[in-house]
Amino acid sequence: MKSLLFFVLIAASSAVFAQPGTYTIKSPDGKLKAIVNTKSKLNYLVLHEGDTIVNRSEISMSLSGGQVLGANPSVKSNQTRNVNQSIYTPLYKRTQIKDNYNELTLNFKGDYSVTFRAYNEGVAYRFATSKKAEFNVQAEEANFNFSTDRNAIVPFVNKKGIESTFEQQFFNSFENRYTTAKLSKLDPKKLAFLPLVVEAGHGKKLCITEADLESYPGMYLNHKVGTTSLSGVFASVPKTIQQGGHNKLQGLVTSREDYIAKSGGSRNFPWRVMAVSVSDKDFADNDLVYKLASPSRVKDISWVKPGKVAWDWWNDWNIKGVDFKSGVNNDTYKYYIDFASKYNMEYVILDEGWAVNLKADLLQVVPEINIKELVDYAKARNVDIILWAGYEAFDKDMENVAKYYADMGVKGFKIDFMDRDDQAMVDFYYRAASTCAKYKLLADFHGAFKPTGLNRTYPNVLNFEGVHGLEQMKWAADTVDQVTYDVTIPFIRMLAGPMDYTQGAMRNSIKKNYHPVWSDPMSQGTRCRQLAEYVVFEAPLNMLCDNPSNYMAEPECTKYISSVPKVWDETIALNGSIGNYVSIARKKGNDWYVGSMTNWDKRNLELDLSFLGSGTYKAEIFRDGINADKNATDYRHEIIDIPANRKLTISLAPGGGYAARIFKQ
Repeated sequence: MKSLLFFVLIAASSAVFAQPGTYTIKSPDGKLKAIVNTKSKLNYLVLHEGDTIVNRSEISMSLSGGQVLGANPSVKSNQTRNVNQSIYTPLYKRTQIKDNYNELTLNFKGDYSVTFRAYNEGVAYRFATSKKAEFNVQAEEANFNFSTDRNAIVPFVNKKGIESTFEQQFFNSFENRYTTAKLSKLDPKKLAFLPLVVEAGHGKKLCITEADLESYPGMYLNHKVGTTSLSGVFASVPKTIQQGGHNKLQGLVTSREDYIAKSGGSRNFPWRVMAVSVSDKDFADNDLVYKLASPSRVKDISWVKPGKVAWDWWNDWNIKGVDFKSGVNNDTYKYYIDFASKYNMEYVILDEGWAVNLKADLLQVVPEINIKELVDYAKARNVDIILWAGYEAFDKDMENVAKYYADMGVKGFKIDFMDRDDQAMVDFYYRAASTCAKYKLLADFHGAFKPTGLNRTYPNVLNFEGVHGLEQMKWAADTVDQVTYDVTIPFIRMLAGPMDYTQGAMRNSIKKNYHPVWSDPMSQGTRCRQLAEYVVFEAPLNMLCDNPSNYMAEPECTKYISSVPKVWDETIALNGSIGNYVSIARKKGNDWYVGSMTNWDKRNLELDLSFLGSGTYKAEIFRDGINADKNATDYRHEIIDIPANRKLTISLAPGGGYAARIFKQ
């Protein structure tokens, strides 16, 4: 009884009711707070130590039948609570997350509620309904107003032509680089996908995204002319969908309904997430999306195996020194399997090409491929097989395909070309995740929107694309600055969850030497940058993009790449500045791994390794060579002593990187 009373007292102190119709919820450390106003129309603002992060912003949901949740709100009751717990996270960047927040729920007449949560690292809110009958959501109003004209770092939908409509932009791959501009200068004709960042003054920043997106469209943001605001935009429910697009593997929406979601009467809607940083590095190690996601729906996840993957498509099956014609055939994949086995990698993927083209039928396999033979060959060498699958082909025969290949011994699917996030597509993600889990199959969503926590709800979902990854270097013009992008995404895109970036290039180029090559592609930046990305970028299913011939010619680097863990016991963001540099340390077992990267500026960084504690430590390091500014493949591999003061100074070449494994003597 005493412990219950203690809980209630804490809960009561977590919200302040300054005046009728106004409610304040504070973070556990008291620095961050949301003030919710219910006097005329539901609105909120977010403050951090007196700084206005988000100015007064109205929110609402319009339902079929004319009800507008948030309009003329009438509060029936409110509840507050404090939660301080740990979440076990076996397939993540740390094995436990501290989940500590204060929560305010306002229950309104009209059978709906709004919940606000305040964490030390951000604020989130969501609507919920408790109605008996189903309804349609006609529209949602989600505003993020700012008191001044701030800089924003925004990924716009990548559609050619400034006159493209919002409807046309709803069909996109969620891959683009970032535009940095004042809010007032953002193109009002373009949709921005999430996450994105807005500067907040005094070194603080706001990252906007969403979590627990289920049976509802994803949110885009758009700037309205004459304002310093961003407002939510949502795709309507598809009315008719036509098979087409890339190799007839996509669903092309030809008409839409006049509402954005069909909903059950009683449900929670997605969290609108506002992460706040006082230093850029805070965003490089933020757990809000995972915390806000629904808990696992898979009872036993012991079979879920993260892993390194020998990948075929980026290198165009361009192996050498063999006596057979390389390509999509069993001889080539046995070569990949032998390579994976030699370096103790868990998987080989068969990317696009193994199923008969233009049929959208995953049970029709090209005659050059015998999947059962490859599965058995791989199993004998402690390697497993993952199959690529176009969205349309997987969706139309999901149950049969999953069961057929699971029975054969295949361990997962890389599902590609969804390229939408309307309600129908979001439903597909959950259906695919659930079906794969049923047959103990992994899922890697490529051609995908950003993660919103599905990897917590279905831990067999290991990766999501939604990133301008290394595949772009096969065709991107030499004006594309991938190096700056690489030191931007750890603070923005990666805040949402793991990335199917597909790093690991062994052909590396300085800025002046880069050019796209389809069958023998290269990366921008140094060799050590590619090694560092295996530490900096989160991906439980981690691709080696280059071909086995190139890797076997570089055994030092390949051995290191294959040994870097895929999931971690602990993560610490050491330093960082969006678009400039980043350093992250991650622990697995007794060893720490450190990855650092810079933009095109040569840079010296001091790493604070005080987290190591007492004792004597050494590090196996890969650092940029003295001539890496001219030859990006120049590197040095050394064993060094970690200084007793735990301050390690490193030098990064332009576009450079640094990778280390730290171990105790």
